[in-house]
Amino acid sequence: MEPPVAILELEGLTKHFGGVKAVEGVDMTVAEGSITALIGPNGAGKTTCFNMITGHYVPTRGELLYRGLGEEQSLVGLRADQISRRRIARTFQNIRLCPEQTVLDNVRIGFHNLKTAGLLDVLLATRRFRQEEADVTASARAVLRFVGLDASAEGGIEALLADSLPYGDKRRLEIARALASSPALLLLDEPAAGMNPQETNVLIELIGKIRDHGITVLLIEHDMKLVMEISDHVVVLDHGEKIAEGTPAQVKENPDVIAAYLGAEEGQRQSERLKQLDEPDDGSRGEGTAP
Repeated sequence: MEPPVAILELEGLTKHFGGVKAVEGVDMTVAEGSITALIGPNGAGKTTCFNMITGHYVPTRGELLYRGLGEEQSLVGLRADQISRRRIARTFQNIRLCPEQTVLDNVRIGFHNLKTAGLLDVLLATRRFRQEEADVTASARAVLRFVGLDASAEGGIEALLADSLPYGDKRRLEIARALASSPALLLLDEPAAGMNPQETNVLIELIGKIRDHGITVLLIEHDMKLVMEISDHVVVLDHGEKIAEGTPAQVKENPDVIAAYLGAEEGQRQSERLKQLDEPDDGSRGEGTAP
């Protein structure tokens, strides 16, 4: 069986802000069609990696190789809008919706990269422009249905202002807007932040559904239940450097990861407990113990 194709590779990715080494020499591979989690304590450099991948920061050094359009190309030096046109979309830690726009219009904004009508078409309201607008509206409603925000042409949730939605729905609306650009690679920055357990379970189902539709997902998340339940591969950063990677089960038991989250002493105690649990029972029992 051939190994999965890597849609994204980070090679020695580094970002310094003056004397601060936010990210240092990170190597990472994101397999096409997978859900890959990038985790680590606060300040580990996770969002800085996202910002380099999406063109908000230029790496100090290192390489970003992307294969989402069928051929390998470097993302280094490209602007955010150029990267978006290469079918890479993202969400942010802090929700960035247009609060005074309707739910439907927030999703329609996500289709801007796919529009072909020019300025003259808009000014003259040509048939081409009207048809494109109708198509975008229909597609936006389909995306809303996909994320579980049922739309209605006669009102309903699509006509509400984005700012009026419950918190969990706002998160899903931001994901819907990202999906509107038809990404091959979707970056989710702490999508479960602030959600209650019920909202998180809905999100888990949605992320799995996105992957099942052929979209590769790279996510940053602090909710370990979510990470362990849906991730195919996990990469761990601490102080800007990669300290571990592997399956969720492998990472969960890695002593370096435990130490990064709990501190060195507690990490050592947890590692010893895990080793004791993994030791086979030899069947020996002390005197007087019941068989």
